Amino acid sequence: MQKSVGGRAPKGGCRAACLVAMGLALACGGAEAAPPASLPKTVETSPHELITPRAELSIQRGLQFLVQAQSPDGSFGSGSNYDGHVAVTALAGMAMLASGSTPGRGPYGEPLERAVTYVLNNVTSTGLITAPEHRNMNPMYGHGFATLFLAEVYGMTNDDRIRDKLKLAVKTIINSQNKEGGWRYFPVRREADVSATVCQMMALRAARNAGIAVPKSTVDACVEYIRRCQNPDGGFAYMLSGGGMGMGSLLPRSAAGVVVLYSAGVYEDPQIERGLRYLQEQAFQPMQFRQEGFYFYGQYYAAQAMWYAGGDHWRRWFPRIRDELVSQQQPTGNWQDMTVCPEYATAMACIVLQLSNNCLPIFQR
Repeated sequence: MQKSVGGRAPKGGCRAACLVAMGLALACGGAEAAPPASLPKTVETSPHELITPRAELSIQRGLQFLVQAQSPDGSFGSGSNYDGHVAVTALAGMAMLASGSTPGRGPYGEPLERAVTYVLNNVTSTGLITAPEHRNMNPMYGHGFATLFLAEVYGMTNDDRIRDKLKLAVKTIINSQNKEGGWRYFPVRREADVSATVCQMMALRAARNAGIAVPKSTVDACVEYIRRCQNPDGGFAYMLSGGGMGMGSLLPRSAAGVVVLYSAGVYEDPQIERGLRYLQEQAFQPMQFRQEGFYFYGQYYAAQAMWYAGGDHWRRWFPRIRDELVSQQQPTGNWQDMTVCPEYATAMACIVLQLSNNCLPIFQR
């Protein structure tokens, strides 16, 4: 069953658990799956029930690391090739939003305000969101995360500074969708891949929730593209064509594929069931989440897929990921990533650990 992309998210849409929080990677494909069976429907647990005191402390240490790592201009990634990258800045901002703070309000209100200002200052005249030095670094990834961040802030605050630039950024996404229905590295209608497409679809979902117009035809074309990318085993290919490893099912992009469908308003569907089964079967095999450069990417999307699925999917998934992330935190409060930067890894980990706070409109069920 396919539903429309959701309506405007309620302002201040945190549950009580959010107030509690304020006070305190590519893998090998699996074998072909059997025909999907019905997924279990169970009563939800309390949203904060699975966040242990140890995990809560880990979250607070991670957020404090981000506060200390923020540059004076509001950006993140200093000392790496991602210095000032809008995606890293947006993800760090999302991690703070997930704690219940908003720009100017809450424990992380001031660093959030600086992050929003930085992203707004890097909305170009064409609508592409990118720092000048990163315009040739696959900018649609950064654009997707930055647009998502602005849409979340706008949906939570109705900040007048954001609306016009957010509309321009959304227009850039709509106008660069290719004939297959997806997106790739640059804002042009050429190739498409699942990874870039999920970034844009989540941004569109968040923008639509915040009251920005998104054509139904754009969403429908994206859903059709993602459906065509699913393999018989339930996982997702990287692209529709090209051959080689890009056609196989790999866990991080398969998680992203499931999230695209959820973000497009597809909630109950055999393809989602097959995708969830693939993730459950593959996730804890040796090296599934541990390829350099894709560990946190995979965690970020797989946790979202299980959060949207809810029930037993979430209860089985989150405790293992929670404990694994907590065990990997460094003494300085950050997480390490081999190819991007500590701010990126820390933001991703904090977002995953705080999903059940239910503060971010994009993740509210």
